[in-house]
Amino acid sequence: MRLLEALRAGSQSRIAFVGAGGKTTAMFSLARQLAAPMICLNTAHLSLEQAKLADKHLIVQDLSDVERLFQSPLVGVTLITGPGDGRGRLMGLHTAAAEKIKDHADEYHLPILVEADGSRMLPLKAPAAHEPPIPAWVEQVVVVAGLSALGKPLTGQWVYQPEVFAQLSGAQPGQPILTRHLVATLLHPQGGLKNIPAGAHRAVLANQLDACNLPEDDLYRELADLTREFGLVMAGSVQKTAAEQVKWRCEPVGGVVLAAGESIRMGTVKQLLPWRGKPLVRHVAEKALAAGLDPVVVVTGAAAEGIEKAVDGLPVELVYNRDWESGQASSIRVGIQVLKARCGAAVFLLSDMPQFPVSLIEAELEIHRRESVEIVVPRVNGQRTNPVLFDRSTFAELVGLVGDTGGRALFDRHPLRWLDLEDAQDLLDVDTPADYQRLVDEGEDG
Repeated sequence: MRLLEALRAGSQSRIAFVGAGGKTTAMFSLARQLAAPMICLNTAHLSLEQAKLADKHLIVQDLSDVERLFQSPLVGVTLITGPGDGRGRLMGLHTAAAEKIKDHADEYHLPILVEADGSRMLPLKAPAAHEPPIPAWVEQVVVVAGLSALGKPLTGQWVYQPEVFAQLSGAQPGQPILTRHLVATLLHPQGGLKNIPAGAHRAVLANQLDACNLPEDDLYRELADLTREFGLVMAGSVQKTAAEQVKWRCEPVGGVVLAAGESIRMGTVKQLLPWRGKPLVRHVAEKALAAGLDPVVVVTGAAAEGIEKAVDGLPVELVYNRDWESGQASSIRVGIQVLKARCGAAVFLLSDMPQFPVSLIEAELEIHRRESVEIVVPRVNGQRTNPVLFDRSTFAELVGLVGDTGGRALFDRHPLRWLDLEDAQDLLDVDTPADYQRLVDEGEDG
């Protein structure tokens, strides 16, 4: 997928790139994918050669220069920098100049991308005491790391400031750099997390994937640990064509267990019916957790107290839907409100569908990591079923649903990524006493 889709960048993005291993290439590539006109600027040194990647290069000496820049319309990708330092590099903008440019960009609704770090063209780095100079108004920070350094010796040939990198990562100077060393450095408060403004979204771009000799699945498994602190982790090669830039992305994906209904057709609270020694809703919550959904939100309503007891002891978040009688849309809305600031997607699970395999959710997550998809829908013999994954790009529409309308209302508005399954036996829900009896007959009730 393109860097644009992976980052969910838009026409008013304020994104800074720090780290090493391709951040300038990433910045200008994203700039080309955003709608022009747009602005790139630097707060750290940038080479004169790299400035040629812009359509227009403007130099700011003082604040009066900034005012003159915006007296005529900007076109294409405009790079705004400080003056040259006489050594082939352009100096970073002072804080006041960058702030003034941002004010003008706000006025004209222009996106801004910032190069906020220097690395001497090496694949990895550790920040010096004064780095990185990230403007306080930046809304997203992308920490770039070059995977070409993995397996190479921890020396100045591969790492800018290798002594600091060794301290942050626990690696020994001169020894091979392992993925765990990179992860430790990125997670360190004085490493990848350093100087990121409070409230800014955090992302990692593990670049140069095509120059890395490690098995990709093993690499991805270790990089996924970064989601403890970063809301988005990407792996790819920004030097490739736009559509091939991001091969894998990992974001926290939450689960919403819809358990607020009163089960009119069943005649009793079906979420609490026993099956194999546990209430149906507990089976569903446990499978959501086993699949790696985090957080798992259980939306309660008609039988809130009973549902809470049924999932007692599980690491789930309970949310009461005060408007449950209005229909399923209100429960979807409640669930999304919990997840929207924390997750890149949500999987909605029915509390009366306990048999689905954990592997089904895992397959949906894998599709979301490797493809730019909005909705992943499982189906059997052409018939759609549940659970369904919704990318965060659909969250605003989900929140806007009303009445007894589910997420299927979005199916006609978005391209669907179908996940074809062979066996429908485990994807049946329990709506009537006959459904429940069939479920009991298929497995010991306990």
